[in-house]
Parts: sequence; structure tokens; C-alpha cells
Amino acid sequence: MPMTHLSYSVPASQVGIELDVKRSKFMTFAAKAANRDEAEIFIRSLRDQHPQASHVCWAYIAGHPSTTVRSMSDDGEPSGTAGMPMLKVLQHSGLGDIVVAVVRYFGGTKLGTGGLQRAYSDAVTEVLKILPTTTKVNRTDLKLVYDYEHDGAVGRLLGRFDAADIQASYDQRVSVCLAIASAELSVFKRELINITSGKVELSLVD
Repeated sequence: MPMTHLSYSVPASQVGIELDVKRSKFMTFAAKAANRDEAEIFIRSLRDQHPQASHVCWAYIAGHPSTTVRSMSDDGEPSGTAGMPMLKVLQHSGLGDIVVAVVRYFGGTKLGTGGLQRAYSDAVTEVLKILPTTTKVNRTDLKLVYDYEHDGAVGRLLGRFDAADIQASYDQRVSVCLAIASAELSVFKRELINITSGKVELSLVD
């Protein structure tokens, strides 16, 4: 099946790099953050690990790359010189569920507004170069209940779709719980009804 807007790339693991710019140390970390809470926990953990740092600047996109759940911080650097350049790199990366933070130890030489913007932008660009990614597929949990006579046809149908976590139980009727790619839900429902002549109970699972 082709990729859809419901599928997108996300970090597969946490990575970090270190850059030196005019004796200032820029330690940059990137990690997965599916929501605002995960992003803020990650940022707090870095603050705890680097209590002597001059600044801990950060940016995140918590969700699909087009989500409005995004934020950034200059953490004491001149306004617009850290968080916004970092966020712009994330916005152009096409990645979602991502948080980046730059821990800066000041080296004694001021970089100026332009120098800071380049340093923070470059720091994020470089860490993304080594970031392993994986594809996140948004899924919908379903429960199917149908007669035994349809079991073979339903099994073959499931094999044609992006279905995961399939669990079947056999009692008076067959019950199947699964998580299907949300992008395929409407087509799956239509074909399921066709092959069972409408003799299937289909419900969304919260």
C-alpha cells in the first residue's frame, strides 16, 4: 500500500552529537516525543544532567509533522536565535514525534545574533543526519464477530491489509480483535461487508 498522510517518519532511538563553535560547546540531542508530556520530560532530564550549562534550548513537534502541537525555547539566548532556528530545521525535516535540545556551555566568545542562529540551526541539522528513523502508522482498533463459514475469507482479506495485533477467539462465533492502518479502514470495511454479505458485526474499540 502507498504511504499516506497518516504515516510518517519518527525517531527510532535517541542520539546525540557535540559541536564546538569558537570554544562554546553545543551538545545536541534528538529523541522521540509522541506528545507534549514526553517532550517536556526529555527536556527536564537534560536540564538535570547538565545543571552547569549556560543554556538548554529546545524545540519539538509532538505528533504528525503538520500538527500544531509544537513549541520551542531560547532559554535565555537572545530572542529568535535558538529555538526558532531549531524548530525551522524540524519543520523542513518531514519528521514527527520529535524533540531536539541543545545544551550549550559558553566558551567565552560571543557569537552574535547571526552566529547563534547558524550554530543552533547547524547543531540540529547535524544531529538529524545520524538520527535513525522508522515509519509510524496510525491505527484504528477493531473488533469483528462473524460465523465460522466466513473465517477463511476474512483471514485472506486480513492478509491483504496492513493489520497488526490480530487476536482471534472461537466460541459460538468467531471474534477477532485487530489494529488496522487508519488509512485503509474505509476500504477494509467495504470489502469485509462484501465478502460476508453484511453478516459481520464490526465495532471500534476505545
